[in-house]
Amino acid sequence: MRYDLIPILMFVHGCAGIQSALEPTGAEARQIATLFWVMVIGGATIWLAVIGTLLYAARWKNKPHSAQSAGRLILWGGAVFPAVVLMALLSYALWLMPSLRPQAAESSIAPLRIEVTGEQFWWRVSYRSENHETSIASANEIRLPLGQRVEFVLKSSDVIHSFWIPSLGGKMDMIPGRTNRLSLLATKVGIFRGPCTEFCGTSHALMAFSAVVMDPVAFDTWLEAQSQPSEQHASDGKLRFISNGCGSCHTVRGTEATGTLGPDLTHLGSRESLAAGILPNTEEAIRRFIADPDVIKPDSKMPAFRMLPEDDLQAIASYLKGLK
Repeated sequence: MRYDLIPILMFVHGCAGIQSALEPTGAEARQIATLFWVMVIGGATIWLAVIGTLLYAARWKNKPHSAQSAGRLILWGGAVFPAVVLMALLSYALWLMPSLRPQAAESSIAPLRIEVTGEQFWWRVSYRSENHETSIASANEIRLPLGQRVEFVLKSSDVIHSFWIPSLGGKMDMIPGRTNRLSLLATKVGIFRGPCTEFCGTSHALMAFSAVVMDPVAFDTWLEAQSQPSEQHASDGKLRFISNGCGSCHTVRGTEATGTLGPDLTHLGSRESLAAGILPNTEEAIRRFIADPDVIKPDSKMPAFRMLPEDDLQAIASYLKGLK
């Protein structure tokens, strides 16, 4: 193996993936990637000019310059050239800015509005579209229709968080007591990752979400299903979920569980991941998180239920996984 190629391979690998701003799948992310490469080219141009001048002076020019030629070199090479390049880069960035942050007047007419509230350490999500009079609650996952502009309403209930889907667009802070708005247009179907990018506590690095871009028809079908209670079957797990007080913090529509302190679990079984993007959505992972949330996600507000019998934990996990 060529070990000297490892740094290059690591750099190239970092330019792709479900959380890469350099592999854009949204209109805003494409503009950001273009701006990045333009800045790289501009910076490289200045760097090459400086290195070329250094080599010229150190290796290829043995005779001293006259005062007049030295003055011209300093003026044009040290002042005019970098000023022109930097001014061009700044002008391009300012020209690009309106498309990086579409105006509120444009995003306010978006047919779909998604409200995301940052919590320690998870994401409260609700959808409101033209076809539904009431909001549709979810958590730790965001779904968007392909080719349709979506307005995000961003809030925080405790500390400053930051919302970012690198593959789709730029990031924006979520500040307690303030509502920020972000407009995004997805251009490719797929599953992407959004991290919290503002340190918000012990489990900051364990706070993420899946962003799923879907075909518009499939998205409408999914959203309609989300507006309904999940399929309910008489089960021992449901009884144990209610009897152990889980419904005091969580909502499962169509049952006595109406708590709002924690994530809405109505359709938990159909989500891409568990515990804000850090665990696979499996029965075993659900069981582990119920028993030891403080171990998996330190300082989370969910109490540990490791005192429950193993049969209770398994029954509740099986019930929650079946909520689709």
